[in-house]
Amino acid sequence: MIVFDGVCVLCSGFVRTVVGLDRKNRFRFATAQSPFGEALFQRYGLRTDSYETNLVLVGGAPFIRLDSFIAVMAELGWPWRAAKALLLIPRPLRDWLYERIAKNRYAMFGRKDSCEILSAAIRAHVIG
Repeated sequence: MIVFDGVCVLCSGFVRTVVGLDRKNRFRFATAQSPFGEALFQRYGLRTDSYETNLVLVGGAPFIRLDSFIAVMAELGWPWRAAKALLLIPRPLRDWLYERIAKNRYAMFGRKDSCEILSAAIRAHVIG
């Protein structure tokens, strides 16, 4: 499960990429702005007024910030699993790097007025 900011161009692009790479259909998606996504953010103690992290659930374990990206890539198999090398970066530095991008993602990549990722291929994977 990947819960993402549905109006963020970068986040929506990540979802489109994962759908294209996820040949085993492991992942489902929810926008953080949906009732389901917001409930998951609340359950894991994440802010619901500003969606500055993806929330990824793999095997029941929650992952946020850069660790969420790493968890997704690891599930997609080789060569994407090589992203696990990012775990060699100390967590405080990983979190700092992720937060710099997250805080500036709209300025860097853009923002949509509403979620627009819902192509037919992606709609089949969306919950909530």
